[in-house]
Amino acid sequence: MSGQTQTLPKTRERRRYWDDLEQQIDDAIVGIADLIRTHFRGLLTLAALGYAFYIWAWPARAAWGPIVLTVLFALLQIAFAIVFVIIQFAAIFWFLGRGRTYWIKPGETGVSFADYKGNPEVLESARRIVTLLKGIKEFKEMGGEAIRGLLLVGPPGTGKSYLAQCISTEANVPFGYASAPSFQNMFFGVSNLRIMMLYRKARKLAKKYGACILFIDEIDAIAQARGGRYAGQGFLGPLFGWGGNAMLNELLLQLDPPPQEVTLIGRILRLLGLRRGRAELPPVLTIAATNMPDALDPALLRPGRFDRKIVVDLPSADGRREIIEYYLSKVKHDPNIPIDYMVHDTIGYTPAAIRYVINEAVIHAHFEGRNYITYEDFTAARETHELGLRQPIRTMSAEERRRIAYHEAGHALAQYLLQPKERVVKVSIIRRGEALGFSATKPTEERFTKTREELLADIQVALAARAAEELFLGTQMTGATSDLAQATHLANLMVSAWGMDGSLYSGLTYNQLVPDLYRKQRIERLLQRQFENVKRLLQANREAVEAIAQGLLERDELNEQQLREILSRFQLVVPPPVEEPPEPLEVRQAQERAILAGVDGASESLGSEPVLIGESDSSEREQQRPDLT
Repeated sequence: MSGQTQTLPKTRERRRYWDDLEQQIDDAIVGIADLIRTHFRGLLTLAALGYAFYIWAWPARAAWGPIVLTVLFALLQIAFAIVFVIIQFAAIFWFLGRGRTYWIKPGETGVSFADYKGNPEVLESARRIVTLLKGIKEFKEMGGEAIRGLLLVGPPGTGKSYLAQCISTEANVPFGYASAPSFQNMFFGVSNLRIMMLYRKARKLAKKYGACILFIDEIDAIAQARGGRYAGQGFLGPLFGWGGNAMLNELLLQLDPPPQEVTLIGRILRLLGLRRGRAELPPVLTIAATNMPDALDPALLRPGRFDRKIVVDLPSADGRREIIEYYLSKVKHDPNIPIDYMVHDTIGYTPAAIRYVINEAVIHAHFEGRNYITYEDFTAARETHELGLRQPIRTMSAEERRRIAYHEAGHALAQYLLQPKERVVKVSIIRRGEALGFSATKPTEERFTKTREELLADIQVALAARAAEELFLGTQMTGATSDLAQATHLANLMVSAWGMDGSLYSGLTYNQLVPDLYRKQRIERLLQRQFENVKRLLQANREAVEAIAQGLLERDELNEQQLREILSRFQLVVPPPVEEPPEPLEVRQAQERAILAGVDGASESLGSEPVLIGESDSSEREQQRPDLT
């Protein structure tokens, strides 16, 4: 034991000696290279003067001068041509290889964890990443490997790039921001060159500062799963997308590269055998963001690359309160502004959307002549953000205003009666964006799932406008286009994906959400049933619909309180919905086979049409339509 104890200090001294010697050699070579690079022109001029002095001082040898000069001149011409071509290509590729990367060095102005609000769980995960970056040396001494990749997943506007910048600021390391589409180039190989140059610079900064963070936004643009016919080739297909897979391969290589020297001096020393041992790469943490994680190539997500994933989702009620209070602290506002209402009004908002609305509220208050914002400013900004700019049509005829009023009144009453977890906040016949009118709702609570009954109610709400057109106007309008599309979309999902129409088959398994003929028939039956149900609802509350329409014609818009005042004058009823029991499996299979085989009368085998309750035939429907004259 004593012999081994005496040997350890000697071994450490030898290792320290060789490390010092290697460092001295590196410093000497770097010094010589810096000297040559700094005084290159002076050395070249000195060599030319020396040769001229040589010819002048020795006339006997001067006879060789012209020959030597001729040879040298020819060699210089050849060398110039070669260097010129090399410089041309180098300049072109250097120019093309420059990506749009924005760098923030340590100490520069940046955001920190104190500025990140609304998602404490995500913030805690980010703090652990910072701890590992700060203690990278101790972590390596324990035998661990540095984190190489972190994937941030979430909808747009949830603060993924903001979080990455916070991590770099807290870790006090350089931060590089690059957009994945900026790597793409029309020339083959330039995309790979851009990725190589980007990581080369990141590793140089990591060697200088101890670590570096490289953030790649929208990584799904260049890292989609391979295997498909045009996977990784971009939207132009195989002709212009040759480098798609090559670019992805280069990214995979840079994420998990083999050990290599970063500096030119280190490569020369290793080539000469003066440096031995395993090369150590400076730690570069690549943080990528995407809202399409399922589209990424599996090789990108394997351990050693983007093996860590943080889901940055929409903020909850507590998170929205924290975000609203943070941004309100930066602007002048009414001290009695109801933050509870603002939190409730922004269900489903991202932090970026909340920031935008508060900034728009400041603009609204400024044009109103105030130097602080109120809840009314916030509401006006929120409505503009959600519904579009208010653009009244002064030349619209009275008859068209009446038709739009009944259209929106049908929506409003159906929403009020069929969606108890939604509140109707505004009904309008003033154009906003592309809509000539709207009936807007807000959820009363945060919801993450829906039942079959709630989905059927949503379909009825979408079809309520068409039902109101037929009941109160005796016609059909083009304004129901988006309503029909929304209702069909929900019905298709209920039949094809959610197993809510008597069948447990899911078209998602084989990407078959486009319905075949049999499923189209089932979707149509579902839509017809809900259309008749909502028609019965509007017929049972006919006076309430007419009152809402009249209120819209008088005021153009009705807020939540005004709508409640109108509806409080009536005894509202909700007729029980008519539902058909699901058909047995054998019957459905026989119907599907008949349709696919093209048998005549297959449509009749789907069952009889739904019975119209309250309207037995077309003649009665015509009698119930108002006289438009």
